[in-house]
Amino acid sequence: MTDPLQIVCPHCDAVNRVPAARLADHPTCGACHRPLFTAEPVALDEPRFRKHLRASSIPLLVDFWASWCGPCRAMSPAFAAAAPTLEPQVRLVKVSTEEAPTLAQELSIQSIPTLAVFRQGREVARQAGAIPTSRILDWTRQALG
Repeated sequence: MTDPLQIVCPHCDAVNRVPAARLADHPTCGACHRPLFTAEPVALDEPRFRKHLRASSIPLLVDFWASWCGPCRAMSPAFAAAAPTLEPQVRLVKVSTEEAPTLAQELSIQSIPTLAVFRQGREVARQAGAIPTSRILDWTRQALG
C-alpha cells in the first residue's frame, strides 16, 4: 500500500493526508470541511504558493500572469478549462506577477503568461506564451511523463 499523499487545501491551506486511491472520491479538508479539489485554478499569493509548493504531494501547474497582460487574460479561460481534466492528479494555480514580484524574479519569469510545472517542489517544465486548453493538457501530461 502506498503512503498517503499530502494535499494542501485550496481554501484554508491546511495540509491533509489522503490515500492516493481515494483522490477521485472527492475528499474534503479535515480543517475547514470544504472540497480539496474544486475543478478550477486556485489563486495564490507568494506565501500561499510557497506552502503549496513545499507541502503538496501532487504536481502544481502554475500560470504566472498579470492583470494588464492581454494574452494572459485571453489564456485564462483555457487554463480554467484544463482544471477539471487534470485534477486531482495536478493542482492548477494562478500567481500574479504583479502581486508576487519577488517570486517572479526568483523564478526568472521573464515573459507572461508563463506556465510552469512543479513536482516535489522543483520546476520540471516551463512554457511561455498563451496556448489553448488542448495544448495545456498535452504539454502538462508530457512534462509529467
